[in-house]
Amino acid sequence: MKAIRNISELIGNAKSTRDREARKLVLNALEVSIKTVDPRRIVESKVKIKSDNLVIDGFKLSLRKFRRVTVIGAGKASGAMAEALERSLSNRITRGLVNILEGTKSDFRTRRIELQEASHPVPSERNIAGTERMLQLLKGLSEDDLVFCLISGGGSALLSSPAAGISLKDKQDITRSLLKCGATIQEINTVRKHLSDVKGGWLAKRAYPSTLVSLIVSDVVGDPLDAIASGPTAPDSTTYLDAINVVKKYDLWAELPDSVRTRLVKGYRGIIPDTPKYDDKSFKKVFNIVLGNNRLASYAAQHALEESGLNTLCLTSFLEGEAREAALVLASIIKEIDASGRPIQRPAALIAGGETTVTVKGPGKGGRNQEMVLSLLRKIGGMCGVAAASLGTDGVDGPTDAAGAIADGMSLIRSIEMKLSSTEHLLRNDSYRFFSKMNDLIFTGPTGTNVNDLFVAVMV
Repeated sequence: MKAIRNISELIGNAKSTRDREARKLVLNALEVSIKTVDPRRIVESKVKIKSDNLVIDGFKLSLRKFRRVTVIGAGKASGAMAEALERSLSNRITRGLVNILEGTKSDFRTRRIELQEASHPVPSERNIAGTERMLQLLKGLSEDDLVFCLISGGGSALLSSPAAGISLKDKQDITRSLLKCGATIQEINTVRKHLSDVKGGWLAKRAYPSTLVSLIVSDVVGDPLDAIASGPTAPDSTTYLDAINVVKKYDLWAELPDSVRTRLVKGYRGIIPDTPKYDDKSFKKVFNIVLGNNRLASYAAQHALEESGLNTLCLTSFLEGEAREAALVLASIIKEIDASGRPIQRPAALIAGGETTVTVKGPGKGGRNQEMVLSLLRKIGGMCGVAAASLGTDGVDGPTDAAGAIADGMSLIRSIEMKLSSTEHLLRNDSYRFFSKMNDLIFTGPTGTNVNDLFVAVMV
């Protein structure tokens, strides 16, 4: 089954044979990437049981000394990870509970691990209820207990237990403000960690003295363990001062609920303890293992394009910054290839991964991937045999039902013929409506994974 539901329509939107071929290559590469980072495939290929030993790449742990195996976790990929882990561990799992994205429970089959639907990106009462039940499972653990924690993108919202004095509404308000201001995911998570009882290493403290193995699908550029899902099982490198600096950087300090401002100030003054750091004894029994990330997805796309006979260049898996500005850099490389055959010659493909941001200033609707393609199409207008797309590997781009968008060298001309102004839509942050009218939105639905965003451009 195709991950991209409307792939045929997207290919058919091109006006010329060369543009159709370019679109087909782009979309097929994205299709391969999404399937490569499918959590079921990753877990089943990497988590092995050999002679009562848990073997994950170079990691090895004897299972004989553990009397109970508990599974907890949260994230957009956690449902598929739970299903695959059950297949690998079979009846060794004693009990489990994982918070998954609402509306996806029917996609997974588990017997011993309960799946609790919860909301994203803004937490709800269901998120808190599921998290509190997980914390109950961690009570009374001993040294002969083994805990698996399944962590993936979206875990910051799905795993939610506000610190004392912080209400759910407080968390919702600050989350919405941070998502709209253009803050990076690392900055957002820095604040979240200091308003939580589970993030920033606190979950690892709750699991001590058991042995804790965290299986991680990373959605953060560079895979910093303390930033993925706000680092519930990793020592935290950030402080209350860092959290204060983030909210002040984006002029949010005056907007903060009183309870949030009070907690951050108390933490800065040392009245309440900071998040657990590297010297905390809890982390001596914690093993954090990254199973999948953006680099894996990027290389999968590159390999697929190479097999199609293209010269390829994987630019980075660290792409960040404002989406519309990042698009200008990518467009400049496409134009250089067209003009000089450098840094690679046609037929060529460029791949870039990471996670950009959008500072919302207009009243429109869209996501960072759609905005990036909207910005880019204005620079590649008139180029023949060129197509580019960007999508969120989780299948959700911003507050929309699309994963991203695609454009080719004739998209700008086609939009002008339809009396659509790409400039006005960009100024209004209205990329969704632009591409909806162009019929160039990419739809996948929730993919069950999340390893940031992926950009692919092809020149044939």
